[in-house]
Amino acid sequence: MDASRPVIHTSIHASEASENIRNKLALLPDKPGCYLMKNAEGTIIYVGKAKVLKNRVRSYFNGSHNGKTQRLVSEIRDFEYIVTASNMEALILECNLIKQHHPRYNVLLKDDKSFPYLKITNEAQPRLEVTRRVLKDKAKYFGPYPNAFAAQQTKKLLDRLYPLRKCRTLPDKVCLYYHLGQCLAPCEFPVPASENERMVSEIARFLNGGHGDIKKELQRKMEEAAEELAFERAREYRDQIVAIEALMEKQTINMTDAMDRDVFGYAVDKGWMCVQILYMRQGKMIQRHVSVFPFYGEPYADFLTYVTQYYSDNPALPREILLPDAPDEEGASAAAAAAETALGAGSQGAASEAAAGPAASGAEASEGEGAGGSETEAELAAKLEALDEEDSSDAEAEAEGQETAKAGSEAADFGESLRRWLRVKVTVPKRGSKSKMVSMACDNSKRALEEKFRLIERDQDRSVRAAEGLAEWIGIPSARRIEAFDNSNTQGANPVSAMVVFTDGKPDRKEYRKYNVRTVQGPDDYETMREVIRRRYERVLKEDLPLPDLIVVDGGKGQIAAAVDVLVNELGLDLPVCGLAKDAKHRTAQLLVGDPPEEVPLPRDSQEFYLLQRIQDEVHRFAITFHREKRAKSMVASRLDAIPGIGEKRRKQLLKHFGSLKAIKEASVEDFRAVSIGEALARRILDALNEEGEPAKPE
Repeated sequence: MDASRPVIHTSIHASEASENIRNKLALLPDKPGCYLMKNAEGTIIYVGKAKVLKNRVRSYFNGSHNGKTQRLVSEIRDFEYIVTASNMEALILECNLIKQHHPRYNVLLKDDKSFPYLKITNEAQPRLEVTRRVLKDKAKYFGPYPNAFAAQQTKKLLDRLYPLRKCRTLPDKVCLYYHLGQCLAPCEFPVPASENERMVSEIARFLNGGHGDIKKELQRKMEEAAEELAFERAREYRDQIVAIEALMEKQTINMTDAMDRDVFGYAVDKGWMCVQILYMRQGKMIQRHVSVFPFYGEPYADFLTYVTQYYSDNPALPREILLPDAPDEEGASAAAAAAETALGAGSQGAASEAAAGPAASGAEASEGEGAGGSETEAELAAKLEALDEEDSSDAEAEAEGQETAKAGSEAADFGESLRRWLRVKVTVPKRGSKSKMVSMACDNSKRALEEKFRLIERDQDRSVRAAEGLAEWIGIPSARRIEAFDNSNTQGANPVSAMVVFTDGKPDRKEYRKYNVRTVQGPDDYETMREVIRRRYERVLKEDLPLPDLIVVDGGKGQIAAAVDVLVNELGLDLPVCGLAKDAKHRTAQLLVGDPPEEVPLPRDSQEFYLLQRIQDEVHRFAITFHREKRAKSMVASRLDAIPGIGEKRRKQLLKHFGSLKAIKEASVEDFRAVSIGEALARRILDALNEEGEPAKPE
């Protein structure tokens, strides 16, 4: 009967939650707003927005769902909702709630790093620098760039072309940049304001797409220098031209109107979504960005959630955004309810007026990014150029806009909301070259997902084959489940051991175990191995847990003999045991198997040897991490226990309240009253800890 009580308690809890949800569903209003789904612990796991709260929230608890959505619904034990006056207010609120609570089932842009920009400072002697902060300081900003390397490479070229000052604070004498010809040295020589204005203007023209004009000007100067027999100066101009060509060689002309555009495409498969963004600046495709992440809601809804979160944190915007249409009217309707996420997140759209330039941002999404599976840059370039030649007239562009505005679909409604928020043109093209560009982005997203799944399958196959090959080398039927052990101590102090499990050649972290060594005194690795092997497999036998196909011990013949002795003579188990011996550089050197142990001649470049290296590195990492944690705790405990008046109970109280030994040392006497410690004992604690931390005074 006692064993059944937890089950009855859980059933009652679920029943009460279900009844509570039914009662709340009956009270939902026919108004726009946001809803917050909670799990059994009261944690918010999903935030959504609805034009009609009653219809949208009820849809989660009625009808069937796909596997991912069903997983979300299975965890819901309660929900709350907030009614708003309009859809736009709901959009603002939803974005803010997602950023505040970071729900695990929402699409999140987890990488919170800002984008790199090029900045020309607003000073009498301006500087060109790379920054990640856009401020209202009357400076000129250009970007954002896809990554810091692209921004630094552009700055390096501009430093050679336009020698603005480099030092933040003017030095007393000229520096190396002056001798390299990359600074006019305003610290020592007067630089007229007109010269600075000219260089700033040229830099702005370059960053706004005027590469061709600047290249022609350099070509003219090079020819003039050559005619004057000034070959050194002519070579400098030539090198600058080559640098410009190298910087721009990956940029392929795409559209004749030379408008800055972001082209979005997406694809979904097996519960994963891939979003690809093609960045067009000054009519050129300069970069693309791929994000792959799991999703749990409606595909188009979560795609638009990604788009809105992406622009809520992106202060520099293109002139036009191209989006794919919803797959069908039903999907589009669901999309608008959940995906116009971040449109009111603030007045960041205004910040974009201060930022313009040739580069695009590279915000990262929840689970990672990469261009795996996408077309190569050359293939994309060829397709984009073909689109340009095929169909890019102004008349067609106008027709595309008219086509997009028709029908009042949910995708078009979202585009209109995005346009009003960002103050840029948002198009959901139906036909023509823009539609083909969007289709290209979607096709590349589909390829990226296919590539991801192929790589996963290939990785799994490689791991399984490595485990099977290892079994053949050792001469055992199977090595599907491998359990590996390692010990760690500091000259016998704080001894611990750890076990990791690899299943089919992959780490199974739920099966990892830690062991505090109980019976061994001093640094005795053999006895430690005996104790841990005994404790592990006594429990395996007692609880009828699965036996491993192979046991791996970190060490040589002594460790193998200790493990085999316990298994055979004490527990009556006949399990294969192998040892991994290391070389002088603490690297996996040889595999030892048998009784007596003999070396197995595994090729060093084989997948089997690589698997053993991974196992040894992983178990060592796990053991040493546990040892360091225990050692740190013991150091804290010993320092506090040495203070008169501090026992185990008070020590735990102090650590729980303050969090760390450092925080205790930095506390005031008054802070100790919260744990019922008087002034005298508090001073004794602070004196003892701070005396230990003082460095020795020189004699």
